[in-house]
Amino acid sequence: MAPLGIAIIGGGIFVKEQHIPAALASPLLSIKAIWSRSRKSAEEASWLVSGDATTPSVDLYSSDSGDGKSYEDLLKRDDITGVIIALPILDQPAYIEKALAAGKHVLAEKPIAKDLETANKLIAYSKEISAETKASLAIAENFRFQPGWAYGAEEVKKLGKVTGFVVRLHSMMEATNKYYLTPWRTTPQYQGGFLLDGGVHFTAGIRKLLGAENAIDTLVAQTALVSSHLPPVDSINAVLKTKSGVVGSYITSVGTTMDAFEFDIACEQGVVKAEGAKVVTLRGIGKNAVAEEKVFEKTSGVKEEVHAWAESIVSGVPNPNQTPEQALADLELIEKMLSSGEQDGARQKLEYQDFV
Repeated sequence: MAPLGIAIIGGGIFVKEQHIPAALASPLLSIKAIWSRSRKSAEEASWLVSGDATTPSVDLYSSDSGDGKSYEDLLKRDDITGVIIALPILDQPAYIEKALAAGKHVLAEKPIAKDLETANKLIAYSKEISAETKASLAIAENFRFQPGWAYGAEEVKKLGKVTGFVVRLHSMMEATNKYYLTPWRTTPQYQGGFLLDGGVHFTAGIRKLLGAENAIDTLVAQTALVSSHLPPVDSINAVLKTKSGVVGSYITSVGTTMDAFEFDIACEQGVVKAEGAKVVTLRGIGKNAVAEEKVFEKTSGVKEEVHAWAESIVSGVPNPNQTPEQALADLELIEKMLSSGEQDGARQKLEYQDFV
């Protein structure tokens, strides 16, 4: 079959560094058009498709390109089956809804929305409109396509019941970082700032490792702003309790001089330590424990997730790692920690954690 015609919606850093190379790498996809707010950013993104800064090989659309070149005009094209949307968090839902209404399949960047209320409205709309247009909504979460998380989850199951867990995520989002310098991130108009934007990756990771049988049920948390350039808050210390009764901690900061990226899951018969591309399994207890290390080739997971999306369009079967419900659960875990912090540690009940 001929490749599916798609359009890239957005011309930012992640589009240029990840989405366009991923779409070009999939034999199931063909980039037909790019839309961005400005013609300039659309042109710059198009150079990655053609490999030539003088002759764009795809059609360009933008808010400042005049008649016939708007987002709505792009959505009228019959040769475009789907769109990959990577826009600021507050803007995405409206663009997603328009694409679905036009019958275009959507792969939208995480998080699914700025909060649970907006996300639930979007999911309800997508189900209603998709019943008419048959267009599907998928949410991109590239961590689910990094092999270490799936491997770690299987190792956890081999070691018996989960008895505890600790997540430590410490880093400094410096004011010179290229992602910080995007205006909508510098002065965020959404909860949590970078804790939400990047944090859903990590809630996806811990949810995968724990599995459905250890879904988070309740939590309490304290939040703080450690580095003044990262409002509204940049740090969370939380205690999470699973439906199975296990208690664990989730400690994260994007504004600290400490450095850590650790997901430790304690089980009856050992421990699984996930650190991105490396997973260490300790089989046994104490001095009798035997360590087994598995190192995976480093990947962002974006090429894998874009190709998986294309496969789901061809097959008509949604990929379970890209459902809006998965993204809703990732978002809920962050939102409830932030809400607990705002309420000085008040216990929060979670509702949407059954999807793993």
